[in-house]
Amino acid sequence: MPLSFELPPEQTGPAAWYGPEMARRDDWLMPLSPADVAEVEAAVEPLVAREADIASISKAEFPLPTLGPKLSRRIRDEVLNGRGFLLMRGLPVQRWTMRQSATAFYGLGTHLGSARSQNGKGHVLGHVRDLGLDVKDPNVRIYQTHERQTYHTDSCDIVSLLCLKTAKSGGLSALVSSTTIFNEMRRRRPDLLKLLFQPLATDRRGEVPEGQKPYFEIPVFNWHDGFLSAIYQRQYIDSAQRFPDAPRLTPQQVEALDMFDALTNDPKLHLFMEFRPGDVQFVHNHTLLHDRTAFEDWPEPERRRHLLRLWLAATDARPLPAVFAQRYGSVTVGDRGGIIVRGTRLQAPLDAV
Repeated sequence: MPLSFELPPEQTGPAAWYGPEMARRDDWLMPLSPADVAEVEAAVEPLVAREADIASISKAEFPLPTLGPKLSRRIRDEVLNGRGFLLMRGLPVQRWTMRQSATAFYGLGTHLGSARSQNGKGHVLGHVRDLGLDVKDPNVRIYQTHERQTYHTDSCDIVSLLCLKTAKSGGLSALVSSTTIFNEMRRRRPDLLKLLFQPLATDRRGEVPEGQKPYFEIPVFNWHDGFLSAIYQRQYIDSAQRFPDAPRLTPQQVEALDMFDALTNDPKLHLFMEFRPGDVQFVHNHTLLHDRTAFEDWPEPERRRHLLRLWLAATDARPLPAVFAQRYGSVTVGDRGGIIVRGTRLQAPLDAV
C-alpha cells in the first residue's frame, strides 16, 4: 500500500477503551445464576453419559433455552460490536470431571459459532498448560510454556478460555484495545502508522497449510468495509526473518512495530484480569490483543495451571479483507480461521498433548 494513502479516521465508540477506566467498571462481567448453571448441566449430562465425541457436538445437541440466547446477544453486542470482551463467571468446574468441563465449554461455544482447529493436529479444544517446551524453539507455540506471551491476536474471530486451575503465582490475563493503539499512533506518529497498513511476513511456526509459504503476509492494521481490524504477533513477525525469501523488515518498520509494542505495554492502555476457576473469557481478536503474564506453577501435577481454549468463527462476525484468507483459509463469515495442514483431523482431546 503506498504511503500516500489516507489513513482511516480516528475511531470512536466502545472498542476504543483505556485500561484504567475499564478496570473501574464491571459491565464486562456476566455472573451465572443457579438456573443458568442447571441449564448447562442438563445439557452436559446426556452427552457425558454416552461419552459423546466432543468435537462433533452441535448446537441442537446442547440446548440452552434461556442462557443460549442471552449469551449470544451479549457476545454480539459487547464482544463483536462493543468493547471486545466478556467474562462469564460461575461454572462449577471444581466438582466437574474433565469430560464434563470440556463438554460444557464446547457446548457453550456451539451457540456462538463454529470451533476451529488451533494447531496442525486439529485440536478444536485446546489445552493451555506449561508443557516444559523451549520458548526459543521457533516451532514452539508460546502458550505451551510458562513464559509471558506478549500481546497478540489468534487466528479466529473470537478466542475463549475456560479456567480450570490457576498457577501458584502470575498468569494474569491482559487485554489491550488495538483500536486505541491505532488512535494513539494516528495522533502521535501517523507516518509510522501507515507502515502498519503494509503486508508484513509472520511466521507460521512450522504449521504450514498445503501450498502455502511458511509465513503469511498480512498488514497489522486493515481497513475494510468501514471496519478497522488488527492481526499481530511480534515474536512471529521477528522469527519470520529466518526465511531467506521473506521480505526484510526495514528500520522504519521496526520503529513502527516498537511503537506498537510500547503502546500495548503502557499501563494507561492495557487491562489486567485475574481468572478464577469456572471463569470463561471471550475476546474479539479483530479489535483486541491479549497477553498472559509469566507464571510460577505448583509442583504437584494435579494443581498446575490449566485452561481450556476455543477458537470460534462467529456467526455474527464482521467482514474481513481477502488478504486474511492467507491465514484464515477463507474470509466467509462463520467458516473461517484456524490451522489446517496436510493430514489434519479435527478432535477434542481431554489431555494436553
